[in-house]
Amino acid sequence: MWQISLFDGAQKFKIKKPIRLVELFAGYGSTALALDYLGVKYEHWHIAEWAVKSIQAYKDLHCGEDDTDYSETLTKEEVFAELFRMGISTDYNAPMSFEQIKRMGESKARRTYNNIRATRNPVSVCNIKGADLEIADTDKYDYIMTYSFPCQDLSNSGKRAGMEKGSGTRSGLLWEVERLLLEMKERPQVLLMENVPDVIGSKNMKAFSEWIATLDRLGYKSKWQVLNATEFNVPQNRARCFMVSILGDWYYDFPTPVGCGIALKDVLEEDIDESYYLKPEVVISLIKHKERHDAEGHGFGWSPIDIDGGGTQGQLKQRADTDRKQTLLLSQQATKIDKFTQVANTLMARDYKGFGNQPMTAIMEVDEPMTRGGGVS
Repeated sequence: MWQISLFDGAQKFKIKKPIRLVELFAGYGSTALALDYLGVKYEHWHIAEWAVKSIQAYKDLHCGEDDTDYSETLTKEEVFAELFRMGISTDYNAPMSFEQIKRMGESKARRTYNNIRATRNPVSVCNIKGADLEIADTDKYDYIMTYSFPCQDLSNSGKRAGMEKGSGTRSGLLWEVERLLLEMKERPQVLLMENVPDVIGSKNMKAFSEWIATLDRLGYKSKWQVLNATEFNVPQNRARCFMVSILGDWYYDFPTPVGCGIALKDVLEEDIDESYYLKPEVVISLIKHKERHDAEGHGFGWSPIDIDGGGTQGQLKQRADTDRKQTLLLSQQATKIDKFTQVANTLMARDYKGFGNQPMTAIMEVDEPMTRGGGVS
């Protein structure tokens, strides 16, 4: 099992040919966005993504100029049948039934079909074949294939059902990548995996080792490392395991951490959509909290601002005085301050629902400077 060091391989790998990007489990295309931010030229070659909302997001972000009606020659029933064959999903857990697809309606079904075609997306990794990804002419192109497979069965926030081959778990979809690689006549020169650190934890290390051995047999040398965004000038505590696998006798070194010289409040936006503000019932609770602590002389400084003339509407608006702006972790439905922080917690899929019991990153505006000993419990 390879864990590449400086002395492995004949020479350090460098991409010298035009890049074709293939994103399995593509989501909204975070790898493509990263390449865009870096100014790297590449070709969107293929993605594999089954979630209707994610396909729409990918199309809007990366293929927005393609307004072709690919469904023009198909009847309504043929569009429904194609979407069913491809295996689209709306709940991220299971493919839609034919009846569910029909209930989407013709307009949404055609839009989804057009999005799929525009993004060069054969859809479900369970249904596609290696040939569908069209890896060819590797003497002329460098292919990067990403496969950030589902993490739900690996992480502490999930049920830790694992990713063993044949397990049937969502994280076990990793092994569909093996099948696709075996089916290819030519293979991508670079494979890139990103997942939660638990992918190499004690629970999953056996399956991870089997995966590395599989890549070894296919001619890949792999190197993996847990990197945290805070090590690279991003004020978010987001640790992820990255693995780069290179086809052939090459080596690769991960970047050297540079630390974080940026505070969370330095990157806050000024104009925030109202959906991100606290709900009225939460603000009412905070007002009562303030009143209790004022009476006790603690000076608890929540300051809800009426920004729409409708009374207490649940907005904690950031004021112009940035010295009064605080970034902190709140828990228990935003009624308890866990600590003040300059680094955001890892963003989670459930965060859009609002504050829960676990510590979540928040921003607030205060009337007076606050200290950790402010009497909040």
